[in-house]
Amino acid sequence: MTTKNWSDAEPIVSLKDVHKSFGSLEVLKGVSLDVMKGEVICIIGPSGSGKSTLIRCINGLNDIQQGSIKVEDLEVHAPKLDKLALRKKVGMVFQQYNLFPHKTVLENVMMAPIKVLKQNKSEVEDKAHALIKRVKLEGKESSYPGELSGGQQQRVAIARSLAMDPDVMLFDEVTAALDPETVKEVLVAIKDLAANGMTCILVTHEMGFAREIADHVYFTDKGVIVEHGKPATLFDNPQDPRTQAFLGQVL
Repeated sequence: MTTKNWSDAEPIVSLKDVHKSFGSLEVLKGVSLDVMKGEVICIIGPSGSGKSTLIRCINGLNDIQQGSIKVEDLEVHAPKLDKLALRKKVGMVFQQYNLFPHKTVLENVMMAPIKVLKQNKSEVEDKAHALIKRVKLEGKESSYPGELSGGQQQRVAIARSLAMDPDVMLFDEVTAALDPETVKEVLVAIKDLAANGMTCILVTHEMGFAREIADHVYFTDKGVIVEHGKPATLFDNPQDPRTQAFLGQVL
């Protein structure tokens, strides 16, 4: 099992020539990218460009037809992949919070480490309280998801992913379903993670946030990476006409 001390010289996540189809629809058409430890990567692009499929493939939620995806030393789509080993390395937060409605905030955060990792309950509880505090929800431990705003539920989902102590966090349009006033509190929680060195891959339509937080931005369209670069370069001086057209609509 690879330790947390992953070499800074090698990508912590590496995609090589990834192809993914749903039936006859080719959604990813040979995507390659590398993410280094501690990097924050934002993937932007129009709806249907393959962004969400891409990060679901990284987490093994979607299979691939061709290519390779590695997270540290794990080949994600190897036939004998140890799924638990992958779940320990990669956390994911979805657009829909996917919390258990009949479990409290504290129970939602504690569940996976106890059930999946078989960790000691009292230690998990201490850690869960710390994570809930980290996403600024102390005092809500006994609340149920239905009693929370969307932004609060999404922060619980972030804490729940962090409870597995992953090396990489994936975020799939995590603010898309939120009211504008709750978007910021979720982005602040993600920014805190990034500032503390967590490797993050985000699919986002929040361009201002991508510019602020990302080390590298990838623009995808029709299943390919059209252009990528540092945020200032990509947003201020896009080279490809498709990137220019997209940014012209959203900025």
